[in-house]
Amino acid sequence: MSRIKYYLAEDTIDEKDIDHLIDWLGTYPRLTKGPVTLEFEEKWSQWLGSKHSVFCNSGSSANLLMYSALKESGRLKNMKVIVPSVGWVTTIAPAIQLGMEPVMCEADQETFALDLNHLEDLIREHQPSAVVLVQVLGVPARMDELLAMKAKHGFVLLEDTCAAIGSKYQGRYLGSFGDMGSFSFYFGHQMSTIEGGMVSTDDKDLNDILLMHRSHGWSKDLDGGTLDQLVEEHEVDDFHSPFVFYEAGFNLRSTDLNAYLGIRQIEKLDWITARRSENHTRYLDLLGPHLYFQRPPEGSQVCSIHCGALAKDRQQRRSIVQALVDHGIETRIFSAGNLGLHPFWEKRYGRSSFPMADRIHHCGFFLPNHPSLELESVDLICEVVKGAL
Repeated sequence: MSRIKYYLAEDTIDEKDIDHLIDWLGTYPRLTKGPVTLEFEEKWSQWLGSKHSVFCNSGSSANLLMYSALKESGRLKNMKVIVPSVGWVTTIAPAIQLGMEPVMCEADQETFALDLNHLEDLIREHQPSAVVLVQVLGVPARMDELLAMKAKHGFVLLEDTCAAIGSKYQGRYLGSFGDMGSFSFYFGHQMSTIEGGMVSTDDKDLNDILLMHRSHGWSKDLDGGTLDQLVEEHEVDDFHSPFVFYEAGFNLRSTDLNAYLGIRQIEKLDWITARRSENHTRYLDLLGPHLYFQRPPEGSQVCSIHCGALAKDRQQRRSIVQALVDHGIETRIFSAGNLGLHPFWEKRYGRSSFPMADRIHHCGFFLPNHPSLELESVDLICEVVKGAL
């Protein structure tokens, strides 16, 4: 690790954030989930343009909460859900854990999100209740076409935006298009709360389920009117009311300490977004003629956590990776490649191989991108890659 000069990611929690946190801790505040969490959720909703947001302990938990709320919502006509081949394991794992039937979709050749032609075929064949979209690496999917498909077929859309905070499609932030959208505040993502995640939605009924499922299944986080309605419906004794479990929930809460850091991060998200976008554009300008990159739809703003590229074949990727390592430049495979080639999927459903997803799996790699990476460093990294070619 000591040889690394350019890391894939750097912490967005800086010295000023830590100093502010120290000052706040000096007031001896409540640290577990409390009023600061509510403030963070409200500020996040305002930033995103969403009506409701629920803070939890990770982006993976945010995905679990989305699936769980959907399952309990009464909106499923069956247990089938279309899932992406390119994403992260916890985009798919909750479907398996909650007894749903995931069906895997090929990756789009331009955005690496769901291939809409394959998706249309799968919808006609399986008539799924839900579709899960990953906004891959901050590059927006073709949302107009996908939303038209949603209106036509009537599925619920879960939007995994864990690695796409700050990206926009036609001026609208990603994560605000689906019935629910998930976000991750893990180290290395666009912003960090150390660990943390968020689910946002415009649907109050879904939000109420999310709140209960986040905290054991009880009702303490619900608004007064909703709580009164549940108490009356289930004939709950007043004395028991605060500790009645209406849902079979989890404990996925975060803390006010994490939320305090989150509020500080929102304040500099515009700067973070601008820097990441600038670096991403520079990579494409310098390496676009030599490597294959995602191509966002017109009118997109890309705020990537890393800049992903595809070599022409495995051998070329090996040469590039070796050159990067030799020069102290951190790299890794593109996301998890094709999830249909991983044991967790293969042992349950068999191998799911697709031309584009397989190419991403075998030829994809990441280049560093974070707000503290200067354009001069991006230029140097690009020279190393071109030298390897």
